[in-house]
Amino acid sequence: MEKQSLTNLGLTDGEAKVYLSLLKLGSVTVGQIVKNAKVAYSNIYEILERLLGKGLVSFIIKEKTKYFQAVSPSRLNEFLEKRENDIKEQKANLNKILPELEKLQNQATRQEAEIFTGIKGIKTAYERLLKEAEETRAEWLFFFAESESEQADEFYFSSYPRFKHISAKGIATKDYKKSKFIKQSHFKMEYVDFPVPGNIDILNDKLLFITWSKNPLAILIQSEDMAKNFKEYFNSVWKGKR
Repeated sequence: MEKQSLTNLGLTDGEAKVYLSLLKLGSVTVGQIVKNAKVAYSNIYEILERLLGKGLVSFIIKEKTKYFQAVSPSRLNEFLEKRENDIKEQKANLNKILPELEKLQNQATRQEAEIFTGIKGIKTAYERLLKEAEETRAEWLFFFAESESEQADEFYFSSYPRFKHISAKGIATKDYKKSKFIKQSHFKMEYVDFPVPGNIDILNDKLLFITWSKNPLAILIQSEDMAKNFKEYFNSVWKGKR
């Protein structure tokens, strides 16, 4: 039998070697185990201690010398059952502390960025953003929009059903009034006669930057600080138009 069969059950490499040797040798001394199992003498006592703890090895003392022997292989079933019970207990303990761990993670400032290319990539980026809007019941989606482009307008017009249940405020250049998408939308809009930062959507702690060029590109960023700064800028422009 290969030791891998035992390591697959959860034994370490050294434990498997020693256990297999004891099955073959019977009741033997430490020196004989080391020689047959080919493990370091400095590790043998630790390995035997672990096997004793798992109930797979026992020993007797003859004339002040310990002789170790493997217990019946059927005890491996008990070993696996104990492992299963330990895992169940560990899972139960994890479920108890998971809310606290998630709370700690939420308190930390998380930052990450993803890049999406092409129309399909932009669609995926929006699906991520809008899914969060639905799951968190976000109050507002804020967005900046540059002058209307045919490619962008067609994309938003065909995707409008996904936006129907989203409350949104937008700031756009005056050319954007021509957009057939914005004409049918329920979004609250303000139009400015100066350049906006770009095509940017802001939701919770996420920002979606889009460039509608020959090769459309979207960058989805998660950053509480960046989102906060863009929201503050958005609100200052919005209030200035009121």
